[in-house]
Amino acid sequence: MTEQALPKSIEWIGGLDGYAAVLDQTLLPGEVRIIECGDTETMWGAIRRLCVRGAPAIGVAAAMGVVLGIRDFQGGDRQRFLRQLTSVCDHLAASRPTAVNLFWAIERMKRKADWTPGTVNDLKAALLAEAKAIRDEDAAMCRAIGQAGEALVTEGAGVLTHCNAGALATAEYGTALAILYAAHERGRQFRVYADETRPLLQGSRLTAWELDRAGIDTTVICDNMAGLLMKQGKVDLVVTGADRIAANGDVANKIGTYSLAVLANAHDIPFYVAAPSSTLDLAAPDGNAIPIEERSPDEIRRGFGRQTAPDNVPCYCPAFDVTPAALVHGIVTEHGLTSPVNEQEIAKLQKP
Repeated sequence: MTEQALPKSIEWIGGLDGYAAVLDQTLLPGEVRIIECGDTETMWGAIRRLCVRGAPAIGVAAAMGVVLGIRDFQGGDRQRFLRQLTSVCDHLAASRPTAVNLFWAIERMKRKADWTPGTVNDLKAALLAEAKAIRDEDAAMCRAIGQAGEALVTEGAGVLTHCNAGALATAEYGTALAILYAAHERGRQFRVYADETRPLLQGSRLTAWELDRAGIDTTVICDNMAGLLMKQGKVDLVVTGADRIAANGDVANKIGTYSLAVLANAHDIPFYVAAPSSTLDLAAPDGNAIPIEERSPDEIRRGFGRQTAPDNVPCYCPAFDVTPAALVHGIVTEHGLTSPVNEQEIAKLQKP
């Protein structure tokens, strides 16, 4: 097929009086619609409703949301400005709890304000520049992840991935999918199996859409088919993204990732995680310290508008699970491939 360019998941349009253009991923693959986020509340809602999603993209969205929340501040009182900045940051931090990039980006914006001398207008300009830098750095890190991991995808390989860790989940290019894009750019032929990823189908709606547009051979499977494919010898490696990586290498990612890791281990198939170093949370000693977001039961009971479970039957809907480091063959960051995965190796990846 002819390759088609992907719209950016998020970008800043204009100057300080501009807006954040967010691709509404809840409508894909049927409709491509851009949301113009001109205030913090609109951005908060876009994050919460999963219009923008994926740990790196959420971090970029949070940084731009900070700019939206302080740019209309009136007056020259620096301390009052910083108090408003703190309030905006606290509000954005409450949008989603698991993806550490959101909190990393917010703290980076706070530090930028603290370290920037000058007037309130100087602070506003510096914060916009920092938000754009976070977006551009994420794009560069994703490219580096692709370069670091592309050799894992050999000619004729079968690759299984879960949820969406591509251009839609980042500033551009992706994390897990960056590895596939880089291998594809080198002319390698391989097949991707994309778990549909219940209950919101990010694999079938988003990953398959991305890879198809890129011209990569992709087959969608139901989540409960992965074990059979492995038994049939169709899967040579599993690659997923991550929303938070603890200091010991435990990985929080979309619900269902842990099951894949267990299956891969049972079938002696290497299981890799791809993520930027901003996804590391060295303050979390292990996966037990990672907060797991619980979503509305209606995402299961009434997913996409049709009732699929009785009203009186409870539905348990965690958005993420934690894969123990012992099941992770390697972690690919912009710094390269880390293996084995343990506390000592993870500590070496900490950004200065």
